[in-house]
Amino acid sequence: MKEHQYSTTVNWTGNTGNGTSDYKGYERNHTIQSAGKAVIDGSSDPSFRGDRTRYNPEELLVASLSTCHMLWYLHVCSEAGVVVVAYTDHAKGTMIETANGGGHFAEVTLYPSVTVADASMIEKANELHHKANRFCFIANSCNFPVHHQPTCRVA
Repeated sequence: MKEHQYSTTVNWTGNTGNGTSDYKGYERNHTIQSAGKAVIDGSSDPSFRGDRTRYNPEELLVASLSTCHMLWYLHVCSEAGVVVVAYTDHAKGTMIETANGGGHFAEVTLYPSVTVADASMIEKANELHHKANRFCFIANSCNFPVHHQPTCRVA
């Protein structure tokens, strides 16, 4: 068994002068960095006083599920001889706020739209989403269902 380590640095940039002395007196803005990579501007969801022009943790979780699935899907297609020439996903997640102010994700649904090189590949291309899901590191780490509603067409 191999073990992999991942490091990021999150830096809160929302101190407007008085720190967190007042709930409404500070911004939720922050940056996310990893060595040698572009900085991601983050905030909280606008529902929680965040900046709508920045990514929030909930969007990043949905994006992580979507990209992990896509990368595994492309891998298993490559191994199976399915030639994918385009891939787009419009993933959606549902988070439930709880009475105590916390919350949790109830589900995420991926909507991958795949374009393959030949009509003979469509059936196998659709089947391989199940295999990709079994390998997806992020989906395997979630305690909520990750659904798939794929479509496939020929280039």
